[in-house]
Amino acid sequence: MAETVPYRPKAGEIPTTPGVYRFRDADRRVLYVGKAKNLRARLSNYFAPLHTLHERTRRMVTTAASVEWTVVGTEVEALQLEYTWIKEFDPPFNVQYKDDKSYPYLAVTLGDEAPRAIVTRRRGIPGAKYFGPYPKVWAVNETLELLLKLFPIRTCKDSDYRRAMQSGKPCFAGQIGRCFGPCSGTVTIEEHRVAVRRFVDFMQQQDRRIVPELRRQMQEAALAQEYEIAAKRRDQLQAATQFFESNAGAVVLDESVDADVFGIDHDELAAAVQLFVVRKGRIRGIQSWTVDKELDLPLGGLVDSLLQMVYGGDLVPPKQVIVPELPDDAEALEAWLGSMAGRKVSLRVAHRGDKAALLDTATQNAKHALLLYKTRRSADFTARSRALEDIQEALGMAEAPLRIECYDVSHLSGTNIVASMVVFEDGLPRKDEYRRFSIPNSTDDTDSIRQVLGRRLAYLRDPSTDPEVDETSEQTGGRKKFAYRPNLLVVDGGQPQVAAAAEALAASGVEGIYLCGIAKRLEEIWTPGSDYPVILPRNSDALFLFQRVRDEAHRFAITHQRQRRKRDISSVLSEIPGLGPARVKELLRHFGSVARLKAASAEAIEEVHGIGPTLAGVVHERLRAPAGDSRD
Repeated sequence: MAETVPYRPKAGEIPTTPGVYRFRDADRRVLYVGKAKNLRARLSNYFAPLHTLHERTRRMVTTAASVEWTVVGTEVEALQLEYTWIKEFDPPFNVQYKDDKSYPYLAVTLGDEAPRAIVTRRRGIPGAKYFGPYPKVWAVNETLELLLKLFPIRTCKDSDYRRAMQSGKPCFAGQIGRCFGPCSGTVTIEEHRVAVRRFVDFMQQQDRRIVPELRRQMQEAALAQEYEIAAKRRDQLQAATQFFESNAGAVVLDESVDADVFGIDHDELAAAVQLFVVRKGRIRGIQSWTVDKELDLPLGGLVDSLLQMVYGGDLVPPKQVIVPELPDDAEALEAWLGSMAGRKVSLRVAHRGDKAALLDTATQNAKHALLLYKTRRSADFTARSRALEDIQEALGMAEAPLRIECYDVSHLSGTNIVASMVVFEDGLPRKDEYRRFSIPNSTDDTDSIRQVLGRRLAYLRDPSTDPEVDETSEQTGGRKKFAYRPNLLVVDGGQPQVAAAAEALAASGVEGIYLCGIAKRLEEIWTPGSDYPVILPRNSDALFLFQRVRDEAHRFAITHQRQRRKRDISSVLSEIPGLGPARVKELLRHFGSVARLKAASAEAIEEVHGIGPTLAGVVHERLRAPAGDSRD
């Protein structure tokens, strides 16, 4: 493999100032856009020896045929230019977030001669001011209905507006008092724009002082016997009260807090984002995105690209933007956000208190969204079929792997070694076919893999052999153990694990079964005897299926490991004089996990109901050496 790419510029040619760079392919298509505080330092990372680069970075730089850069004055200018170029060129290797659904917004078309309020799912209307997103279209329609009683601005189509302008006759909304009537001359265009500005200000501030003000005006009109005005103010008062009640949202922070809270969960292939829009301390909206990652960006890099996407359009950032990790150019991002908001914007990570709790909730939602995204993709029949065909082609298999078995090993500091076998048929999990193994003695993970596959493959050679299996399956019932021959064996690991599995396969004498391993760090697919991995496209259905099979094997192994650990510690505790089954159960219930119990002090153990100081000291002595789950 060449040391680096042939188009690498000389180090002295690259400036050390802030700037933006573009990688282009042979057809001059822009592949990737990035920014840097120091262009020379940043670009040197891409031109390191190819074998030292992350696989996906290596694929990007080898696909490219040239690199070019533009020097700017400051980091903020670099950020602005990067955003402009990403929007212009849509580079395939940059992160491109996509909304998991099309959310409705309330938009005010300030760019029109007579602005109107509309419900729309389309972003990017020139000059429009957006409010939302709303979870359901009925919610935004209901909000608009209430607001029009307070601020009867235009909502009619442009064609109806032009027709009314020509005829001088108000449209239907104007006839029933739902519009001030700029089209028919009831008010001037400027007077209507003033009303629109009041509408926008109210949506931004949501000032509750309008309620007592309307009540005062209603009472004054009634005292003056201006009953029509009093009735109108009464209706507006009811609309305002209903608006605040229906749009209250959950109180999560102090009433003075306006913030956007971003929760992010990601792995090597994909990322999910959950946004909580908090205004006046209440959650006013929720939005989420998913993305296939082309380059393996760290969390800070994801935050950087996400904020550019969210606030690069019409959405104005609030006073605080709370993220799980600050990007490298946090100060430049703050300045950029502040320039868009017209005031100071604080970009921060919440470590404690209510904001940290809300950030954790957003992150948990992102975790569920990512899991759902991957599950739905794996469950799609067309995607599954394509994935199996791609795996067949990538591994050179004679036929598609309709039955895949994946193996993973888990241990506790070298002890309590267990292994799992999960089965996927036609790209879907067969949980009644899952198996768990106990491994009494092993030197390392490769030896464990060799033992487990040896036991499984022995059954294929001689069906009368009954391998030692801890538990038949995750679900009861099902077909006989190991009843079907797999097309493909997958192990969790790289070259060493695949080599060990290949030894077991060769020793068994079983033929016609393909073998591979998936290395978690780079999501590479290794085959026996190969010096280089098989690299599947990062957004391919085949890689998603491999990842899900591996993750399921890991989950199943860890679940078994924890169950064994709980049984083991129960056995240890039951040997302590004075600790019967009820007290053992109470200890585990009180601390919630074995790890917490092992790490607890004697004083903490003494707080458990039925445990005295002497007994607590004995329990602490037995369990004082904490241990953690250790895996390759």
